[in-house]
Amino acid sequence: MKNISSIQASIAPELKRLNDRIADTLHSSNPLMNRVIDNYLQTKGKQIRPILVILSAKIFGSVDENVISAAAAVELLHNASLIHDDVVDETKLRRNSPTINGLWDNHIAVLVGDFFVSSSLAQALLTDDMRIIGAIASLGKLLSLGEIDQIYNARYHNLNEAAYFETIYRKTASLFVACIEVGAYAVNAPENLIEAMRIYANQLGLCFQIRDDIFDYFDDEKNIGKPTGNDLREGKITLPLLHVLLDPSAPDHEEMKELAMKDNLTTDEINRLIIYARDNGGIDYAYSVMENLREKALAPLASFPQTQTLDALRDIFDFVIARDK
Repeated sequence: MKNISSIQASIAPELKRLNDRIADTLHSSNPLMNRVIDNYLQTKGKQIRPILVILSAKIFGSVDENVISAAAAVELLHNASLIHDDVVDETKLRRNSPTINGLWDNHIAVLVGDFFVSSSLAQALLTDDMRIIGAIASLGKLLSLGEIDQIYNARYHNLNEAAYFETIYRKTASLFVACIEVGAYAVNAPENLIEAMRIYANQLGLCFQIRDDIFDYFDDEKNIGKPTGNDLREGKITLPLLHVLLDPSAPDHEEMKELAMKDNLTTDEINRLIIYARDNGGIDYAYSVMENLREKALAPLASFPQTQTLDALRDIFDFVIARDK
């Protein structure tokens, strides 16, 4: 399995064009806006989502300016959602660096997030492709609904695996699907092949979120950038614990279910629930779900020609499952 750095290196020229485009489109006449954004762009993360746009285009054709515009559109909208989420969640650190609201304040963070949204739409418009513009518009709605779903499930203690998967589709997997779509649209790929790639992207996005949720059950704040039990602290019950709570044969089932539905859990109660999930197969179950998702994702790709790009798509899936942050 290649690591993500190898995949980044294989498309380094395209990523440079993308990052130059993002920096250019975010530059404004306001010195404060420029200062905030310049600081924000210092930590780019792994850029898995725009990588998927580029790989989607490469598997069907070549990377032109429309592909770069499409990749910039989804990356800008993704970052807008992160900036706004940090305000909602009162998050002061992301990737072990101060968030915009942590460094400045909520007022500036919301406005910068809005600026990112507008810049995303501007990049989508540059493609002159209504399919790409429509994908970006639909994505914005889904990301917002996913966050509202999460709040609803936490507030009303909706312990339902189908509801969990619907939420993580909207808040995470929908973005991965959009990446594949806009990359394919930008090079006019045939619809039947785009559908195969959508299946891949949906499973990848679900897997990405499940892996992210697993982090919350282990003490590695230095690498992950958030404290253990943070989801439970916010009332979010994710797959490892949810699976155990829905299993009536698990020990102390009713007692632990009642505890999980309590508002304002203490640190000791959170630790108890984390241990309960780990000791009763919740983590193993989550990993088994990810392996099933991987099989479903890669099956539709079997008909594609064997290329370096196809290998990269498979490697990204392995990376998502194995990643440690």
